[in-house]
Amino acid sequence: MSDIVLPVDVRDASGTGAARATRREGFVPGTLYGGKLGPVSIAIRENVLRKAIHSGKFLSNMVTLEHDGEKQTVIPKDVQFDPVTDFPLHVDLFRVDEDSIIDVEVSVHFLNEEKAPGLKRGGALNVVRHTVELSCPAGSIPESIEVDLSGLEIGDSVHISDITLPEGIKPTIDDRDFTIATIAGARVELEPEDEDVEGEEGEDGEEGTEAEGAEGEDEGEDSKD
Repeated sequence: MSDIVLPVDVRDASGTGAARATRREGFVPGTLYGGKLGPVSIAIRENVLRKAIHSGKFLSNMVTLEHDGEKQTVIPKDVQFDPVTDFPLHVDLFRVDEDSIIDVEVSVHFLNEEKAPGLKRGGALNVVRHTVELSCPAGSIPESIEVDLSGLEIGDSVHISDITLPEGIKPTIDDRDFTIATIAGARVELEPEDEDVEGEEGEDGEEGTEAEGAEGEDEGEDSKD
């Protein structure tokens, strides 16, 4: 669980007009849902929310909401950003407790690239999945999945079965051993040598024809003499 605490206000109004009014006041509108209670419209100070997002411990981590002295643990599920200013426009939060089993996207980190013979020989790391969705208790969400590339050669692959996950945590895809990354061979660009050869032969052929024509003319002049 992260140490992020977000003071929130509860909003009575909802809809586009109410959301715009909330933003004009320096807040970001949001929705709190999940659990036994119904959805609730909330508002979070824009600068406070941005600080939480930039901490790197916001999405897919348990955080605490505080309202009128009461606290509620939640999982931030989604943040919508303005495509121009990159300011947060809306946030969705899901009610949980530490034992709640939830599905979250966890980032994949690759370690020891310098110890992979395949990469040393010019191979390339082909990342198939930058994140993996895991089913886990809300209080035990791993910060990342670590993939050790030590000893991998060109043509080797890393599957989810190669990763040791903490106890009680499993991938949501359980019907196949999906690939996370591969070590691919370097691509070699072939030069169009054949085309150059054909062009040279054509030029030589033309020169040969001209030479033969010139010899024919010389022979004709000799016969007249």
